[in-house]
Amino acid sequence: MKAGPLRVAILGTASSGKSTLAAALAQRFGTVWVPEYLREFVDSEGRVPVAADQYPIARTQMEREDAAALTAKRLLFCDTTPLMTAVYSLQYFGGIDAQLAVLADTRHYDFTLVTAPDIPWVADGLQRESEQVSHSVNRLLLEELTARAIPYLLVEGSLERRMAQVEQLLANVSP
Repeated sequence: MKAGPLRVAILGTASSGKSTLAAALAQRFGTVWVPEYLREFVDSEGRVPVAADQYPIARTQMEREDAAALTAKRLLFCDTTPLMTAVYSLQYFGGIDAQLAVLADTRHYDFTLVTAPDIPWVADGLQRESEQVSHSVNRLLLEELTARAIPYLLVEGSLERRMAQVEQLLANVSP
């Protein structure tokens, strides 16, 4: 049997409710969640990342995830993954750096959730570019998940509805 908590990847575009859902799920299941490092990077650097930043951002995200797994209960909710960083690399830089590709290919999750871009889009300084780009990134994400044969649950609607969808998915693994 696999050691450690079950890892739940929460993927989606900017302003699609990933962080809100991750925090709410962690509270509901009495565990921890891993915030998206990209947000911290943008805030601390005062700029959006360039191509050379993509691998270090994904690596830092994974390191924080691994650290959180040491204290997580049965479930660990991960607000983004190396695959999401790879999708953004495709969108903004036209490809995926070889090191980032390895992280995206080798990091696996027990469950993958995709937050639909169906809630009101809100600009957030440097990190969020436009609602149109958000929809483009969402298409790329779904294409990548399909190409990699990664099953996922598309969560839609209000936070309450999203929570109910995830609780149904995790009903048999809940603590």
